[in-house]
Amino acid sequence: LLHPFLLSQGVWETVARQLADTGRYEVFAPTMPGHNGGPRGSHWLLSAPVLADAVEQQMDELGWDTAHIVGNSLGGWVAFELAGRGRARTVTGIAPAGGWTRWTIAKFEVITKFLSAIPVWLTTMLLGPRALRLPLARFLAHLPLSATPDALTEPQLLSCLDDVSHCPAYYRLLLKTFTAPGLTRLPQTTVPAHLVNCNKDRVVPAPRFTRRFLSQLPPGLRVTTLPDVGHVPMLEAPGLVTEVITDFLEEHPGPLRAVDSAAG
Repeated sequence: LLHPFLLSQGVWETVARQLADTGRYEVFAPTMPGHNGGPRGSHWLLSAPVLADAVEQQMDELGWDTAHIVGNSLGGWVAFELAGRGRARTVTGIAPAGGWTRWTIAKFEVITKFLSAIPVWLTTMLLGPRALRLPLARFLAHLPLSATPDALTEPQLLSCLDDVSHCPAYYRLLLKTFTAPGLTRLPQTTVPAHLVNCNKDRVVPAPRFTRRFLSQLPPGLRVTTLPDVGHVPMLEAPGLVTEVITDFLEEHPGPLRAVDSAAG
């Protein structure tokens, strides 16, 4: 489970627990380099391929040649990057980023959105949790995350603020994204793929940001639209996200481990 830009593995807490509680999945939700609690990374400038390198290394350490990979936003970009490298059994992108070319206008639109949030980023770094006491703070905080302000709990908002205020990837990744291409491995995706759109997404809303996924992914792509949720639906509707993930995985079960086969 791969998290969005600026946030951390914490956004997957409830979904990861629900998936693990089924007893059918081992669940790994890393924090990627440059994000709160994650490694610094081997490169000063970060990019989706560099982040994918780090996740690949962690998969190798776990002994996982492949996995069902799910990613949200930047995490979706990295998920499809890993799928193109042959590391996925299935790939699910929830409001994935990266569906652009080097000079696509949509890419610069997204970059502009994050650059416009620099005052918010600096404020959270300066004030920490006290930033939520400022006028309109809760309203502004929900815009890139959820459909409505009251969809997020106080602990969720505080966790997101902590992530944002401890995220050097903010500038390390944005600088690289200016000149870097988007997803270049989409046509190399040979595993079952699932595109999940969020109908209240203000960051990479469909259909403008999904055309490349629809045109370049192989036939059989499954497309789902989640109602009444924003860009990071795991926070406001974890049960729905878990259901969408498991429904897709049940259609594409992975191979049993040798120990499981022997026990059966």
